[in-house]
Amino acid sequence: MLMDGLELRSRIEADGLLEITLETVEIPAPGPRDLLIRVQAAPINPSDLGLLFGAADMATMRAAGTPERPILRAQVPDARIESMAGRWGLSMPVGIEGAGAVIDAGAEVAHLIGRTVATAGGGMYAEYRVLPADACLVLPEGTDAVDGASSFVNPMTALGMVETMRREGHSALVHTAAASNLGQMLVKLCQADGVPLVNIVRKPEQEELLRSLGAEYICDSSSINFRDKLTEALVATGATIAFDAIGGGRLASDILHCMEVAIGRRQTGAYSRYGSDVRKQVYMYGMLDTSPVTINRSFGFGWSVGGWLLTPFLKAIGAEATQALRQRVADNLTTIFASTYAGRLSLQEALQPDHVAVYGRRSTGEKFLIDPSKG
Repeated sequence: MLMDGLELRSRIEADGLLEITLETVEIPAPGPRDLLIRVQAAPINPSDLGLLFGAADMATMRAAGTPERPILRAQVPDARIESMAGRWGLSMPVGIEGAGAVIDAGAEVAHLIGRTVATAGGGMYAEYRVLPADACLVLPEGTDAVDGASSFVNPMTALGMVETMRREGHSALVHTAAASNLGQMLVKLCQADGVPLVNIVRKPEQEELLRSLGAEYICDSSSINFRDKLTEALVATGATIAFDAIGGGRLASDILHCMEVAIGRRQTGAYSRYGSDVRKQVYMYGMLDTSPVTINRSFGFGWSVGGWLLTPFLKAIGAEATQALRQRVADNLTTIFASTYAGRLSLQEALQPDHVAVYGRRSTGEKFLIDPSKG
C-alpha cells in the first residue's frame, strides 16, 4: 500500500527561529512484522512540549500558512540559542505515544488488522505510523483509542517511581504536582500496592480532587503552613524519597529539610552535628518551573538531588521487568491508569495560537489529545 500522510514537525534554525509545520510524508509499506496504524489519539505530554517548542519563548508565537497547512513560528531568546545547537536545521517529528486502528499489516501479523493498538513509537502526531508489532500494545477488544493513548509515559512513570522506591530501599514516597494525570494514577497505584504516599499540590482545589480519590496525605505548597504539614506527613509515612515535577525554586530543598526534621522526630536521641545518616533523595523528573534550583543546606550530609527519566530506568531494569510493568498497565488501563483530557485537537488545531496558549501552560486539568484523524 503506497500512500502519503501529514506529520507534525518542529525545526529550530541557527538564528533561533522555531517553525512548527505539517509536512506530507510517504508512508512505507509494512514489513512482515509491521503494523500500519491510523493514529486516532496522541496525548500532549510535558515531555512532548519540550521537543515541540524547544527553548522558544512562546509569547513571541505568530501564525502563518493556510488553514489546511498552518505554520507556527516563535523565537528562541538569544541566551538560549546555543542550547539548541544539537537540533539546528533538523525537522523533527513529535509525539512520544498514542493509539489507533491497525489498517494494514505484514503477513506475520495480519491477524491484527482491525485491532486498536497503543505504542510509544515516537512521531505520533501524524495521520499514519508504520511500527513493529513488538513495539505495540494490543488493546482489549472494544477499547477506544482514547483509553489507550496515554498507556506508556504516565503509567510507566508511576510504576517506575514505585519500583525505584523499592529498589533503593525506601518504603514511602513524596510526589509533587500531585493533581496531574500522573499524580492521580500514582494515588491509585499506591493505594493498590499499600505504599504510603505524600502528595504535594499547588492549589486548594487540587487538594479536594485528590481527597475524592482517597488520598490521605496532601500538602498545599501555597499554604503558609506548608512545611509544618509536610513534616507531619513525613513523620506519619516515613517517606525518604521524592519525585519532583516542578524542578525549579526551593521546593526540593523544602522537602529535604522536612525529611530531616521528620527523621529527627522519629529517631529521638540520635542527634549528630552532621545530620541523620538516613539517606534522603529527591529526583527531579520535570521542569514546570524553569528557574534555578535553590538548595538551603539545613539537612546535614545524607542527601542527594538528581534527575530521573523513564527511558534510562527501563533500560536499567531490563526487558523482562519492563514487560511485566507494561502488562500491568494493560490489565488496569481503565482503572488505575485511566486518563482524563480537557479536549481533542486536530493536527491543524494544535498549531493555532489560541489552543497553544492553553495546552502550553502545562496546567493541571488541561491535558489535551491530538487526533490526527479528526476532520
